[in-house]
Amino acid sequence: MRVLLYTGKGGVGKTTVAAATAVRCARMGYRTLVISTDAAHSLGDSLDIAVGETPTETAPNLWAQEVNALTELETHWERIHTYLIRLFSSQGIDDVVAEELATPPGMEEVASLMWVKKHKASGKFDVLVIDCAPTGETLQLLAFPDIARWYLNKIFPLQRKVMKVAGPVIQPLFAIPLPGDEIYGDLENLLVDLDAMKHIIGDPKNCTVRIVLNLEKMVIKEAQRAFTYLSLYDYLTDLVVVNRVLPDEITDGYFAAWRKSQKKYASLVEKAFSPIPILESKLFDHEITGLENLDALAGAVFGERDPAQIFYKTQPQKIVKNGKNYELHLQLPFIGKDDIDLTHREGELYVTVGAYKREISLPRALNGKKVTKAKLKEGVLRIVFSGAST
Repeated sequence: MRVLLYTGKGGVGKTTVAAATAVRCARMGYRTLVISTDAAHSLGDSLDIAVGETPTETAPNLWAQEVNALTELETHWERIHTYLIRLFSSQGIDDVVAEELATPPGMEEVASLMWVKKHKASGKFDVLVIDCAPTGETLQLLAFPDIARWYLNKIFPLQRKVMKVAGPVIQPLFAIPLPGDEIYGDLENLLVDLDAMKHIIGDPKNCTVRIVLNLEKMVIKEAQRAFTYLSLYDYLTDLVVVNRVLPDEITDGYFAAWRKSQKKYASLVEKAFSPIPILESKLFDHEITGLENLDALAGAVFGERDPAQIFYKTQPQKIVKNGKNYELHLQLPFIGKDDIDLTHREGELYVTVGAYKREISLPRALNGKKVTKAKLKEGVLRIVFSGAST
């Protein structure tokens, strides 16, 4: 199943471009599902068709789905959520605040994306087009499985051992509700599902990310940051779509200055994202809703190309051997060396860029070696492992 993740700053036309891609894929014969994980759904408005919480057939080969995040949250998180509320309340936290604290940021979107695993298992669709939430929420979403896995591997097994030994003593003294085996079971099932979902969307042979932007300074800057963080988490961006470009025939009048500004920023986008392909769509003189208008937009963006193809292939992360040393190469464009922080422990490397931190599990070949050098050059961080660790 080919998976296309569309993201971008709010208001750039991300949902419209995602819907247009799905319409064109369906008309090319692919069994296509377009699914919205954005809490503020507008997919149905774009298609101009009522869309349900489960796949709704809207045209030949085309289905659409607007996921109800609350329903998915109850399905995957309810018992853990109830326990955490009890835990926080037992410590004197207000019930309303406890309710908020019991749901980690991004969990709603993550629960929505669980449908990816279901659709993969069903084998019903050839192409899955995902209209993600705006950039910040999408990055949080893609980072969540790594964070959740860390909790499973590092905290909960230890906590479980402690609770089995000390629980009978702790609970009477502090009135702390202890998690039972069913809570740990739910947690492990949740994280297994998260891991399976990450395996699907983290496979560059089948899943790629597409960034939609407009030719405006703030939008481009956010797109650049998104591209950096996507690379940090090892997601392949295969296409940049520049939406709402003013046509060349506009040479004077009110829009002339705007067109001049767009030309300047188009050059910046070309330089910043090269060699990733950049496709453009003009600003239409009418609203893009309904299947025919969406297909026209797809034609403007893709021409005769297959929207489901992978437009660019690279490895955001790879390890190479250089003599007796090993080098981890990590693509981190648009940042300076002062923006990066590295922490190395046996078998693990922690890379922090801005507000985002990623744990990279290292291969056994690097056991006993330590980080001796790190250099950022032309958007690639090269981390050298050599010698014996001390």
